[in-house]
Formats: sequence, structure tokens, C-alpha cells
Amino acid sequence: MTDTQAHDEAHGNGLGARLNWLRAAVLGANDGVVSTAGLVVGVAGATGDRGTLLTAGLAGLLAGSMSMAAGEYVSVSTQRDSERAALATEKRELAETPEAELVELTGLLEGKGLSREVAREAALQLTERDALRAHAEVELGIDPDELTNPWHAAGASFLAFTAGALLPLLAIVLPPASLRLLVTVLSVLAALALTGWWSARLGDAAPGPAVLRNMGGGAVAMAVTYAAGELLGAMGV
Repeated sequence: MTDTQAHDEAHGNGLGARLNWLRAAVLGANDGVVSTAGLVVGVAGATGDRGTLLTAGLAGLLAGSMSMAAGEYVSVSTQRDSERAALATEKRELAETPEAELVELTGLLEGKGLSREVAREAALQLTERDALRAHAEVELGIDPDELTNPWHAAGASFLAFTAGALLPLLAIVLPPASLRLLVTVLSVLAALALTGWWSARLGDAAPGPAVLRNMGGGAVAMAVTYAAGELLGAMGV
């Protein structure tokens, strides 16, 4: 491998953060596909009215995307608060007991495979350069300059869910009545195959099982909701 290739590769926390965002986007889109498909297919089992299907689909899209965004915002805000609290604690300990913190950092670096002497020297250099950053990254696994952003997480979840939900919504309302169910089922299964494949690729796993699980779960969800819709429709509910 050339030096240029080595420098072009993504490393460390930056790569992990990007993979987490991509994985969250894929899963959010997948949720949008499955939940909205289950909703509109279930309604289609009870009625073929295009206006009713559109209303149900839009309601499901908005409710789901807002719920995803709100949940992600709360979750990431809690994580950010925890990161800030941990950094504040570390900053206080560095001010009150700097020597003990140096010993702790030396031990952490030694635990990563460095010899005692090299770990001590590395800890000294890191402490002189930026003690808080050194402890944050080595001890806490936090980059002080890149704390998690709840607004970014909420926006990404909202957009991912919406993008996924639009597919079954459009598939159920645009085709002629005789083809709605077939087009929706086929398009949803194709989308689930794609998100299953992509999620497996992100995790360096075999795509086959992930694709089959994704498609199987979506098919079961649509079958159950369609059967429930038909039953309710037959009962005149």
C-alpha cells in the first residue's frame, strides 16, 4: 500500500461516526418502508378508495417521521449531556489531581500494548499538548470537538424515514386499482432487499441472510395487516 493510499483511508472515531450515521439512515429508511407499507396495505385490505389510502399513508408518514425525529433527539440529547458531564468531571480531576491523572493515562496506554516506559513518555507528551483531550479520547472515547448533535440526528432520522415511507405511499396511490397491491408489494420487497444488502455491507456481513430477513419481515408485516384490513372490511368496520 502506498503512502497516498494510507492517508486517503478513513480511520478512528471519524470512520466509526460516519458508519453509525449511515447505518442509522439505512435503518430509518427501512422502518419507513415497513411501517408505511404495513399501514397502507392494511387499509387497502379494507377499502380501495384512493383518498382514504392517501390520507392513511400521509398520516403514517408524518406520525412515523416525527416520532423517529423526536425519539432520536431525546436519545442523542441524553448522550450529549452524558458526554458533557464526563468531560466536566475529567476537567475537574485534572485540575485537582494532575499526577494521579497522569498515572491513570499511563496505565491506559500501557493497557493498549505499550511498554511502561513508552506509555509514560506518551502520557507526558499528550498531557503537555492537551491533557483534557488526551483523557477524553483515551479514557472516555470522546472527541471534545465533535460531541453528538441531537438536531443532526433528529433531522437525519426524519429524512430517512420520510424517504422510505414515500415508496409504499406512492406505490399504493399511483397505479390503477387492479395493480395497486401487486405494485406495492413488489416495490416494497425490492426496497427491503436493497436496505438489507446495504446494512449488511456496512457491517461487513454476508448480505444474503440480511436480505432474506428484511424481505421476510416486510412480507409478514404486509400479510398480517392486509388480512386484518380485509377482516375489518368484511365486518363493515
